[in-house]
Amino acid sequence: MSGLSVRDIGHRVVVRHRLGGGQLTDVIGVLQSFGADSLVVRHVDSTPHSILLSAVEAAKPIPPMPLRPVDVEQLFLTTALGRPAVETSYVGQWLLRASSGWTGRGNSLLPAGDPGIGTEEALKRARAFYDERGLPSLALVRLDSPLTEEIRRYGWTDARPEQSDVLVMHTTLDLVNAVPAYEVTVHDRPDAEWYSVAFEGPVPDAAPAVMEGAPRAAFASIRLDGRVVAVGRGSMTGHWVGIDGVRVDPAYRRKGLGTGVLQGLTRWAGPLGGRRSYLEVVEENAAALTTYTNLGYTPAYRYRYLTAD
Repeated sequence: MSGLSVRDIGHRVVVRHRLGGGQLTDVIGVLQSFGADSLVVRHVDSTPHSILLSAVEAAKPIPPMPLRPVDVEQLFLTTALGRPAVETSYVGQWLLRASSGWTGRGNSLLPAGDPGIGTEEALKRARAFYDERGLPSLALVRLDSPLTEEIRRYGWTDARPEQSDVLVMHTTLDLVNAVPAYEVTVHDRPDAEWYSVAFEGPVPDAAPAVMEGAPRAAFASIRLDGRVVAVGRGSMTGHWVGIDGVRVDPAYRRKGLGTGVLQGLTRWAGPLGGRRSYLEVVEENAAALTTYTNLGYTPAYRYRYLTAD
């Protein structure tokens, strides 16, 4: 007999029940629904398990899956792999990225790992790379790291002093792969309608190459009133799914559509081996930060852009 009730919907549970042959098995996940005759438990990989109450031997709520400590260095690189630039080059393990000037992430040095040479010489090579392409010399740096302070000592300064820090946040799919309140369509390639919502105005020339360049990416959309009104992008790198490009038509905001897009993308990632999710948000964007925090995302690190120009 179930020890659960409708009050436990949305919480993590364990359900021991009998299969058709009589053998016992356990299912752990989030309670998705609870009816008169059955309940549904959603596994971390998004698979729903429907169980007859008459087959339940024992069931109870359990604490949320704890967030394991983040390997910040690994996540720092993972975010770059999830949204690759049009052109890349290396100084040792440091990554140089160029995308015709579109977005800071696509046109900046990512100083992750060992450059193989001294920091001063590595920074000189980075400047030469961007000078050759007519781009400003930018470096995306993790705050509070010794390397960032070393780069500053070589004359690199805040490129965007008026902008607040960018937070990279993370969570487990258990917390964010609930069934969306809207029907979310997910494709492996975006169409013109997707791009028309993702961008206000003309689509930058480099955008398709950047957005579609990841080895495994997905493009989600929600259609209301006969047209696409919300979109977002997901990318898989190992067991991480990165969420970005979430945008809702201004006329349809404050209706939970952005959350629906995010849930649709994390549900896409679960069956592919996704277990954790990350996203980025400018710290001064209080509304987005509140939404993501309420969904279970927590800060992993902060970054800024430095420039040598």
